[in-house]
Amino acid sequence: MNAQTTEPPRTVVRVAVLGAAGRMGRTVCDAVDGAPGLELVARLDADGDLAAVAEAGADVAVDFTVPAVTEANVHAMIDAGVHVVVGTTGWTDESRARVRDHLAQRAASGAGPAVGVLIAPNFGLSAVLAMTFAAKAARYFESAEVIELHHPDKRDAPSGTAAHTAAAIARARADAGLGPSPDATESGHEARGADVDGVRVHAVRLRGLVAHEEILLGNEGEQLVIRQDSFDRVSFMPGVLLGIREVGARPGLTVGLENVMDLG
Repeated sequence: MNAQTTEPPRTVVRVAVLGAAGRMGRTVCDAVDGAPGLELVARLDADGDLAAVAEAGADVAVDFTVPAVTEANVHAMIDAGVHVVVGTTGWTDESRARVRDHLAQRAASGAGPAVGVLIAPNFGLSAVLAMTFAAKAARYFESAEVIELHHPDKRDAPSGTAAHTAAAIARARADAGLGPSPDATESGHEARGADVDGVRVHAVRLRGLVAHEEILLGNEGEQLVIRQDSFDRVSFMPGVLLGIREVGARPGLTVGLENVMDLG
C-alpha cells in the first residue's frame, strides 16, 4: 500500500486510551464504551507499557496523560502505525515540529499506511467555537486579552486552550496590520499575565472550577466578551469521539479541533 494512502475504514474502530486512570481518561473510556462503531480494546495508565496498544490491535490511541510523557507516547504510536488523538496539553512549537517531522519521515520511508495525529488544546465544541469567533473578531478591536479559569490540579499555565486562543488572535491582528494592544503599564508587570505572541493571558486556579475561558475585546466606547464554560468533563466527549472517527482520514499532523470541524 502506498504510504500516502489511508487504510480503508473498518466497520468498528478499535481504541486504546492512555492515561485511562485519570479523570479525563476514565471519562473517555466510558464514552468510547457507549459509542456506536467504536470498541475499547486497551486501557493504560500514564506509565503503562505502550506495547499493549499494538498487541490489542488498536487503530487509534487517545492520549490524556501528562505533559512529561505525551510526546514520547505519540512518537511510539507513530512507530507502531497507530493513529493518535491527543488531549494532553503542554505542547510547544518545537515538540509539534518533531511530531510533524516524524510523520513525514514515516510517510517517505514507506514503512506502512500513513498515520494521522490530532493534537487539540480543547475538545469542547463550545470552546472551539469561542476560539474561532475570537479570532474572527480580533481584527476589529484595538485591545484583546484572555482570561482562563481552571481547577487547581491543572499542571500547566496558561492552559493550552488559552495559548491557542491567544496565538490565533495574534495571527488575526497581524494579518489585519494591527499593532500591539495599548498598555501604559510601567510597574507591576508580573500582574499583567503571560505574553502569548503579544496577547496577554491571565490564569486563575480555583477549587470548584472545571474549565472556563473569557476573551475580552475592546474599542473606544465598546466591549465584546466571549465566554465559554465547561461544567463537566463529559462536555468534551463529542469532540473526542469526532477526533477518533476522523483522525484516520487525516494523515499527518492536525492541530486544533477546529480543523476537523472545518472551522479553521
